[in-house]
Order: sequence, then structure tokens, then C-alpha cells
Amino acid sequence: MSAAAKVNTVTGTIDVAQLGATMMHEHLVIGYPGFESDTLHPGPSRREMLAICCEKIAQMQAHGVRSMVDPCPNDLGRDVTLAAEVASKTGFNIVCATGLYKQDEGGAPYWHFRGRFGSIVETLAELFIRELTVGVGDTGVKAGVIKVATGVDLTPYERDVLQAAAIASKETGAPIMTHTDEGKRGDEQQRILTGHGAQAHKILIGHSCGTTDHEYHLSLIRGGSYVGFDRFGLETLMPDAKRIAALHALIEKRCERQLMVSHDSVWCWRGEPLPDHIMKRIDHSVFGNPTHFQQRIAPKLRDLGVTQAQLATLLIENPRRFFTGVAP
Repeated sequence: MSAAAKVNTVTGTIDVAQLGATMMHEHLVIGYPGFESDTLHPGPSRREMLAICCEKIAQMQAHGVRSMVDPCPNDLGRDVTLAAEVASKTGFNIVCATGLYKQDEGGAPYWHFRGRFGSIVETLAELFIRELTVGVGDTGVKAGVIKVATGVDLTPYERDVLQAAAIASKETGAPIMTHTDEGKRGDEQQRILTGHGAQAHKILIGHSCGTTDHEYHLSLIRGGSYVGFDRFGLETLMPDAKRIAALHALIEKRCERQLMVSHDSVWCWRGEPLPDHIMKRIDHSVFGNPTHFQQRIAPKLRDLGVTQAQLATLLIENPRRFFTGVAP
């Protein structure tokens, strides 16, 4: 692995060796398109968000975590200047993303309108490349990863976004992270992305722990990509016990070099996408706890015979290799 390999963080470019233990999928802030229309519920102030995010990162640092990826795409309330301020105050490495979310919950209407006048693929690729190489708008903050997403049924719009991401990855060398629903369509994502020039080992198929289908997981691994077990704590979608069993089964097959772990925790919400009583319950659940893996999941994996070296592979070696661009 090249010691000279670099990765863009929100406070500048660093050697990948500086990443250390890395949580690959956590969110400082999320805002579903349209949040600005809910003037009754504007959400926390910037000062409040800054305090919340710094507190969460202090918790992560106390458990030995040094870095995180916030793969919030452009159309989901992304705030790279907030991320940069948080990173500066905490001395923590944060990698932000460029990209677009899935059609049913992202900013598709804007791009659908643009698409009336011609293909959006080239325009999106240009946007992603600029944010990776020059910066997001006039902030100077460069994205370090490309984020794409599909729903349960992959749409033509989502296919266009995937194609643009592949072009941008091929042009810049940046890796790609994906969102999947219910642990489906990751194989299609892999085929489309690699079919348009992305390298399989630069792709992380996210939320693959939405299913316990062992053969599905193995097919993604055989295809050369990383598999994300990145929703630990989201018990309403899949019990952690099932995620642990599925992850352990892959480690038993010596697949640990192609596995990533995280929580998909969300620390701040723009607006109020859920009723207040549900939001308060979520805020106090493990869904908002970015150290749940270290506190509860890792000990259970160790009880099953997973070694500390294998856990280090998941948390340190794999993220480093992913951003280096070296095949596992």
C-alpha cells in the first residue's frame, strides 16, 4: 500500500495512513428535499448543530475512532462548511461526498426538469468531478467520495446518476459509495458502475446488511467490491443479531478484507421529517449513537471468535485500502 496515497477531507488533503479507525457511514446532518418549506419546524440552529456534532465526535474519539465518512449527497441537506468547522474544532478527519440520492427521496425533480433538454449524465459527471477536484461551490472543500443511491426498483434516473458517478470515478480515481434499500440491487449497481468504467474495488455497496442473504453478499464480494454492514443500531429495519450473524458468516469465509462497518447514524435533522414524539425517541436511541459498534457489536463479535486483528481489518485497513484504490 502506497504511503503517498491521499484522501480529501473537509479540512484538506491527508495521507490515508492518517485515517486510523474509521466509521464509513455516519451523518452530521440530513435534510430531505422540501425541508425548507416547513417553516413551523426549522430544526436546530447552526450553533446547536455544531455543539451536537462536536459532542458526538468526542464520544467517537473516546473509543479510538479517528475518522468518519459523511456520505450525505448534494440533495440531502449536505453542509460541508459545518463539517469543516466541526473537523477543525475537534481535530477529527471527516470525508464528505458529492453525488445524488435515490429518486423517491432525493432531488430528482430538478434534474428531471433539466433532463427535458438533453441527457444529464455528462452534466452530473462534470459536477461530481468539479466537487472532487476543485471544491463544493465556492467553499474550497473537496469531496473525497462519490455517493449514489437506488430504491427497491432501480429507475432510469438512478441509472443516469450511476453512469455519471462511474465517469467521475474513472476520471478522478475517487471511490464510490452506494445506498441500497432492503439489501437489494447492489448487484445491479455493481454491474452498471463497472460497465461504465468504475473499478469494482473502488465501490462500496452500502446497506448490504439490509438482507441476510449470504449468497447475495458473496456475489458482491466475488464481483470485487466492498460490502457495507453499515446500519448497526437500526433495529427497526433489521435486528442487530441478524446483522452480526450475517457478518460473522462472511468473516468465517475469510471475507473480512471486503467488509465495512458503521451505523448510518444521523445527529441533526433539518426540519422535522418525523413527528416530534418519534424524533425524540430516535435521538435517544442507538440510531443516534456512533459508538454503538465499539460498545456493543464488537464485543459480541469477539465472543463469536472474531479476532482483534480482524476487527482492525474492518475498521482501519479496509477504509485505508478503499481510499488508496488498491484491490483487496
